[in-house]
Amino acid sequence: MAQTTAQRQAAYRARRATAGKDGNGERRLDMWVSTEADLALARLAHRYTVTKRQMLERLIARADDAIVRRLNPDSEQWDLYFNVPR
Repeated sequence: MAQTTAQRQAAYRARRATAGKDGNGERRLDMWVSTEADLALARLAHRYTVTKRQMLERLIARADDAIVRRLNPDSEQWDLYFNVPR
């Protein structure tokens, strides 16, 4: 029996939790950004020949990595950054 559109959409959304190269899943972001930020993101994506999604993921991952590299894993700052209770 064929699935309804709603059933197919529900199945697709359920698969997103384990999607991606590492099976770690994907999350949906739904937000408004300023026109300035959107235009800048579009320019950056065009400059590096990637999609806006890929550019945003790169920017976020690089900013996070820069912070994590400066933190000592045994420090209170590490726990605060990763929201780990002490």
